[in-house]
Amino acid sequence: MKPNFTQKVTNWGNFPVVEKEMRSEDSFKRIKEFVLNHNEIIARGNGRCYGDASLGETIFSTKKLNKFISFDRLNGVIECESGVLLSDVLEIAVPQGYFLYVTPGTKFISVGGAIASDVHGKNHHAEGCFSEYVIEFKLMTESGDIITCSREQNADKFWATIGGMGLTGIILTIKFKLKNIESAYIRQESIKAENLDEIFRLFEESESWTYTVAWIDCLQKGKNLGRSILMRGEHAFQHELPQNLNKQPLRLKKKLQPTVPFYFPGFVLNALTVKIFNLLYYKKQAKKEVKSFIDYETFFYPLDAITDWNKIYGKSGFIQYQMVIPKEAGKEGMKQILETIASSGNGSFLAVLKLFGKNNPEAYNSFPFEGYTLALDFKVNSKLKKLVEKLDDIVQQFGGRIYLTKDSMSRSSLTNYLKNIQSSKFVSLQHKRIINNNS
Repeated sequence: MKPNFTQKVTNWGNFPVVEKEMRSEDSFKRIKEFVLNHNEIIARGNGRCYGDASLGETIFSTKKLNKFISFDRLNGVIECESGVLLSDVLEIAVPQGYFLYVTPGTKFISVGGAIASDVHGKNHHAEGCFSEYVIEFKLMTESGDIITCSREQNADKFWATIGGMGLTGIILTIKFKLKNIESAYIRQESIKAENLDEIFRLFEESESWTYTVAWIDCLQKGKNLGRSILMRGEHAFQHELPQNLNKQPLRLKKKLQPTVPFYFPGFVLNALTVKIFNLLYYKKQAKKEVKSFIDYETFFYPLDAITDWNKIYGKSGFIQYQMVIPKEAGKEGMKQILETIASSGNGSFLAVLKLFGKNNPEAYNSFPFEGYTLALDFKVNSKLKKLVEKLDDIVQQFGGRIYLTKDSMSRSSLTNYLKNIQSSKFVSLQHKRIINNNS
């Protein structure tokens, strides 16, 4: 075994920052030795979650588990190690006419992390979570044993691991299904909404679309509360594409990748600058409705186009607060949440509203259920904890829940569905925080 060493570790929000032991191995034998020689471990993928979910006393990084095992091009089934990134999958799959069934807002997460968080995307109302398309995975348990988990084999471990935030063991390999596509482009319609009533009506009218998402100006009040832009899309067929995109429909041109070279000073992001950004973003679309063809990277991963964009929030970092409110109470719940944010002056630089469909009852640790979900980025400051407490109260009042993958501040009363996971040596700081709040 290598000697213990500690290093500063943080996830994408740069909050919190911890100094812990972190190890990465590519040999299952050495991973087993590591597991057997430590009392507390949590697996960590590419560190693109926002909170403290993959941080613990001892961290096992899956970054070296980055190999592809097989790709069944006929049936669209891929098998790979858990540290493979979605970006790696797309690089191989898209030119072959395949895409991910479900993807979150960044392609730089690991496949193992996609299972541990049971990630969702802009199409949950139509196609569910990532787990719907997982065939099987291999899991290393606290005894060092490697077991195959599927709906038929070790089904209890399969469903506990889905959305289980890494508390059942270390995912080693995954086999999952891809969807057929004819092009790397999305047929998009972008529609401006003046307020909350209009955006909820647009979501209802758009339920037949595979992908729907809305950007919301969270600092508006009164008649403009909920001012937003809805984007809805479908994978474009080759015959639909304009001539300039039709020649190589499955290949994208290389783009310039701007980088944020340093942490912005703390004063740059404030209520005024967020308000100005929101105004410009809303006004940049001059027409009420715009139809276009855009590449999948622009549609699914707009922020991935900027390297190290998290540095915009400064060295103090930021959190992403994401909740879901039941559908029948969605409009009133979101109204209270947006009013609370607007009154606090602690505006979100990015606020995204999506519609969830019915949940899979077997995936009992998964975050989504039928309703509306709002994700908000907040710069960390002295007033933020109080705002989060107020938001927690509203979410609890309406029978909602928060997303553990984003959480680093919320109270345990909103995360009690973690009780479905048995504690073992796989423990995160988030898990400890929830247990301490419950005790």
